[in-house]
Amino acid sequence: MRIPKIPLAQTVIKLCELKQIKHIVISPGSRNAPLTIGFTNHPYFKCYSIVDERCAAFFALGIAQQLQEPVAVVCTSGSALLNYYPAVAEAYYSDIPLVVLSADRPKHLIGIGDGQTINQKGVYKNHILFEANLNEDSNTAYDATLKIETANNEIQEQNEIAINKAINIAWIQKGPVHINVPFNEPLYTLVDNFSVSPKNFENKPCNAPVSFEHYKNVWMSSKKKMILVGVNAPNSIEQYVLEQLAEDPSVLVFTETTSNLHHSSFFPSIDKIIGPLEPSDFEELQPEILLTFGGLIVSKKIKAFLRTYKPKHHWHVDEKKANDTFFCLDQHIKSSPNSFLKEMVQQYTESSYKSFWTKIKSYRFKKHKNYLENLAFSDFVAFKLLLEAIPNNTQIQCANSSTIRYLQLFDLNPTLSLFCNRGTSGIDGSTSTAIGASVVANDPVVCITGDLSFLYDSNALWNTHIPSNFKIIVINNGGGGIFRILPGHKNTDNFDTYFETQHQHTAENLCKMYRFDYVSASSEASLKASLAHFFKESSQPRLLEIFTPTQLNDVVLLNYFKAIK
Repeated sequence: MRIPKIPLAQTVIKLCELKQIKHIVISPGSRNAPLTIGFTNHPYFKCYSIVDERCAAFFALGIAQQLQEPVAVVCTSGSALLNYYPAVAEAYYSDIPLVVLSADRPKHLIGIGDGQTINQKGVYKNHILFEANLNEDSNTAYDATLKIETANNEIQEQNEIAINKAINIAWIQKGPVHINVPFNEPLYTLVDNFSVSPKNFENKPCNAPVSFEHYKNVWMSSKKKMILVGVNAPNSIEQYVLEQLAEDPSVLVFTETTSNLHHSSFFPSIDKIIGPLEPSDFEELQPEILLTFGGLIVSKKIKAFLRTYKPKHHWHVDEKKANDTFFCLDQHIKSSPNSFLKEMVQQYTESSYKSFWTKIKSYRFKKHKNYLENLAFSDFVAFKLLLEAIPNNTQIQCANSSTIRYLQLFDLNPTLSLFCNRGTSGIDGSTSTAIGASVVANDPVVCITGDLSFLYDSNALWNTHIPSNFKIIVINNGGGGIFRILPGHKNTDNFDTYFETQHQHTAENLCKMYRFDYVSASSEASLKASLAHFFKESSQPRLLEIFTPTQLNDVVLLNYFKAIK
């Protein structure tokens, strides 16, 4: 095995192995050559080459999202690491462990006009958990104050401590860290054996025990309790806990599509239930206790409701952090949601809270079904047909904007799992994340995205690692359709150009270039015909582009909330 001669590169590579960072996503460059050579020549690592750094970082994010373990991204110096920033921010807000390994110029070459050089120190400072700025070996540095051997020993020790701390934090706190690695030339000299033996400092989490007695007493004395679940990993709550929650007459469990929680007694499709409510209904719905867990909430309607009709208590259960989303948070309970709920479900409280709202739910679901029966072809109809056709045990990777909001209106097949980059809720990187997830996911992955999100991240397809069973569905309504739903002046040149950003692009030629099977549909009949074979096994990835009427979609959606009232 040939490895880089530079001790610092050897140290980084060896500690990544010792700390079980197996997946390494690399973008080509020269300054990162010592790391690239070391990782790709080492049999322990699974390496991926992704040219576009923004796509590379989201690809790595998708792998880390699925495995819930750190994944490393490796880039050269200069603007390369700036292109990682969208994915770094997403990882920060979504609690996904990402390790950025950026190569850098040595200190004496920074700020003098050397090529491909920026101030890399502190570049992610507001969106990472830890930054390690490593030191180059003194025999290649301009440092005459110490003898080389003594200096190297001290530098080696400092670097080992910093790398250990960074990777430990990524593992334990589940978030992004940045390790900046300066290299002086020559960069390509190889040796046969490691000259360093870095120490692996383990850092185990030390969570203080939480007493649940106070919460149990308050919980049992409350007759109106609402549980609201945001982004949540599949199978994170034990089934018997869900069954117990479902039987408690004083508890409403509101779930979003991203919660991956399912029970016939729960309340999915939040907007469908609360969208048509009057002020008097909101007073009836107002909980005494709001218990939240999981990541960010999609529904603007539930946020507006809870900010106006505040609960007496808002408890957020999370081992790491709590957002005061509704401006009434009074308790951050540092526990896993499963452990906390196991304590709360031991007894029931008699109440009519759930039975009252179950009748409302049944009524809304009936109205929903009636509305869709004779509806003209539109985004709404397309999503209905898609969700009916997606095979059991499929993973959905969903883009943001209108895509996730349409999915919120449907009760999903409980065998499906759903993921979405809701940390920053951006349209960038959705396809790249989905492809990264598909590389390690146990189930087939389908990416559902809008046209702008897909086109924005089209370099995601510049990727030789895409599984043949990967599928993309693009809802092409000719622009940013969500802006037609939001308040504002429609059907003007200003709106069409600067808000909706209308276009005539399709995915067909991109599919030819990247060797995807391409299928399109522009009516209910053609979509049904396409879906009949789209999910069958294929020798290469497939993309289905669904063209829907730009001018009709917002009317259909806005009329929906009137119809289910």
